[in-house]
Amino acid sequence: MFELDERLAADTYFVGKTALSQLLLMDDARFPWLILVPEVAHVSEPFDLSETDQAALWRESMCLSRFLKAHYQADKLNVAALGNQVPQLHLHHIARYHSDVAWPGPVWGVGAQERYVAQEATQLIRTMREGLAPYLPLNPTGSAY
Repeated sequence: MFELDERLAADTYFVGKTALSQLLLMDDARFPWLILVPEVAHVSEPFDLSETDQAALWRESMCLSRFLKAHYQADKLNVAALGNQVPQLHLHHIARYHSDVAWPGPVWGVGAQERYVAQEATQLIRTMREGLAPYLPLNPTGSAY
């Protein structure tokens, strides 16, 4: 049975559920940062997924990437599945700017995390759900379709 890794749960807000994945907002207001986590138990690498799920994850990632690039007018997107700290398969999608505090390097280990105020996160999630609708259908409750 799938369970979200406790470290991901502690550092993110739930945005919605896609056909395959949970979509999470990283709790760091410095960057527009979303994470896709396929709801498949005991998976740490994309090749651990079935071919059908691999294709679904790629489609979800590309739709999410298009949204981030367009909505946030990002200079560049960082899409990565590192898994060094959290082995559960998850894909980071981060909108980057030439002016952000970590540019041009990676965002990890640069400065201090700036957590969202709960009201700000709630409003941002609402805005993201609306903005994502043309790109990636989401179920905001997380229950099965």
